[in-house]
Amino acid sequence: MTENRLEQIGFDCFFQQEAARFPHLFAAKVSSQHKEIYKVIGQQGEMQAKVAGKLSYSAFDARDFPAVGDWVMVDREQDSSGDAIIHHILPRKSIFERNAAGLSNDVQIIATNIDVIFICMSVNSDFNLRRLERYLAVAWDSGSTPVVVLTKADLCEDIGEKWGQVNEVAIGAEVIAVSSMQEEGVANVKAMVPWGKSAAFIGSSGVGKSTLINSLMEAEVLAVNNIREEDDKGRHTTTHRQLLLLPGGGAVIDTPGMRELKLESGDLSHSFADIEEYARQCRFSDCSHLKEPGCAVKEAIADGSLPAERFSNYLKLQRELHYQEMKANKRDKAKAVNMSGNMNAMKKISQQIKRNNKKR
Repeated sequence: MTENRLEQIGFDCFFQQEAARFPHLFAAKVSSQHKEIYKVIGQQGEMQAKVAGKLSYSAFDARDFPAVGDWVMVDREQDSSGDAIIHHILPRKSIFERNAAGLSNDVQIIATNIDVIFICMSVNSDFNLRRLERYLAVAWDSGSTPVVVLTKADLCEDIGEKWGQVNEVAIGAEVIAVSSMQEEGVANVKAMVPWGKSAAFIGSSGVGKSTLINSLMEAEVLAVNNIREEDDKGRHTTTHRQLLLLPGGGAVIDTPGMRELKLESGDLSHSFADIEEYARQCRFSDCSHLKEPGCAVKEAIADGSLPAERFSNYLKLQRELHYQEMKANKRDKAKAVNMSGNMNAMKKISQQIKRNNKKR
């Protein structure tokens, strides 16, 4: 694999300059992860890799470990003599993350260094505007450009109506309708992942992400299951995040379907720009939009300009982000204490080594 090949999947001037800080190591891009084993794409092709002990020891949470899409520095160009060792993670340009599903409070990184996030939502029974608002809040906060992809358009009789509803909530994001089975709209998606760019596909299980990626790859590289007749939903197929190189340039990341998207962070000012604009017109700058007179938000809800469900979801996401902010502050304090403890331990070890050397 040539240097030009790495540039094809995003190894631009920024990452080249960062990699130059480690002249004795080699740049590679993380393409998949299976527990503690990674696959990375380097100049000589794809190889298996593990995290160096020092990097693992200094890690505090999931953000400190490699994720799919990361550019990392490894100790070799091929793994014929053993697994490559990941010593450093280069700074990330973008990161799509969520609070892990279930009862865990851990952070889960979905993908990094992505230019475009395709939020896939089928226009059959999966259609859910409130869930889309949640995805958009996280996508805008990631540093990537969100694009809403309405999949399985051939199964929808009122696609124009669905399109209009999505455009009302996907403020600032492009909306594309596709039918992978009939190859409609696929070219529009492909045009957004040109040479040197990367994109991630996210959404619920069975919305057609894998089918769409197969169309982009011009080959059946991902397993696809048929729609369940009883509820019009697709079966879950993708089991782990995986980066694939597109023919002619660019890269895409397929992700498992998400049963829930718990916020770790989000940009409500962008995803709910209409509500923010109404709020600026309120009589009081600290208006809670509940009981105060002269509230432009309440007036917009009353005259139908702002759907009450959208405002309710906005308040719900606000509360979630406030909770996550408090949790993040506690985590940052714990991390600072942990780093301080590690520094003190290293200092004691260094002092002990000096004492031992003097005794000799």
